[in-house]
Amino acid sequence: MNQNDFLIQADELLQRIGDEKIRIYDASMNDAAYKQEHIPGAAFFDHNRFTDPKSPYMGTLLPDEALIDEIGAIGISNDAEVILYACGMLPYAVRAWWVLHYAGHQNVRVLNGGMDAWKKVGGTTESDIRLYQPSVFEGQTDPTLFASKEEVLAAIDAPDVATVDVLPLVSYEGAHIPGSICLPCLDLMSTMDYFLPLDQIATRLSEVSKHKRIITYCGGGIAAAVNAMAHVMVGHKNTAVYSGSLYEWLGEEMPVIGSGEWEIWKLK
Repeated sequence: MNQNDFLIQADELLQRIGDEKIRIYDASMNDAAYKQEHIPGAAFFDHNRFTDPKSPYMGTLLPDEALIDEIGAIGISNDAEVILYACGMLPYAVRAWWVLHYAGHQNVRVLNGGMDAWKKVGGTTESDIRLYQPSVFEGQTDPTLFASKEEVLAAIDAPDVATVDVLPLVSYEGAHIPGSICLPCLDLMSTMDYFLPLDQIATRLSEVSKHKRIITYCGGGIAAAVNAMAHVMVGHKNTAVYSGSLYEWLGEEMPVIGSGEWEIWKLK
């Protein structure tokens, strides 16, 4: 696999600014940073617009039809080239990538390094609020890309499935899904902005990649997308994010292992 199929570097984006085929979105979780400054022309990718308001758990996606309609509503069509970035928090942009990947968009990349990388290559910023004209997106969701709690429960005793906790070891030791292993998403990144080079990612995922299917989870389905996308980048497509993750798992009183001294590691 070619990492450039999934990531765009800041110097390339700098040369592409103004290209009418590109749709750039700031996928930071809070719009405060976006309103202060963002890459010229970028709109705000509001994660809340893609979350089911009827669910008690964060990270629960809208039903498929509503999700696809919402993607079109923010200006993304099938032939648009989509660039996603976040300010100081790569996982937010990767979560947005995973949502669009699930919905069947074939041309989405994450800006490796986000705003930090953009400024390092001399990119300017603006504060004007941008909105793209609504479009039509004809998506086809892939149900294998998100795992339900029932699948995760069944995977506890499945030797060909690796269930991966991507939170730091201290969180894993406090409470984790039985049978799951710990591979922190931080081990796949350089600071919170950049993915490691692809060869380093492949090395760190090598043991997990031996499994037929991989399910990643975290607190609310955001950090888990980092490991999931990393597996896809190295060619392991049979990978899913447990969207409910520990918020749902604990909320539904599913079995856990750990010391009990545990708090969900929240991305801030």
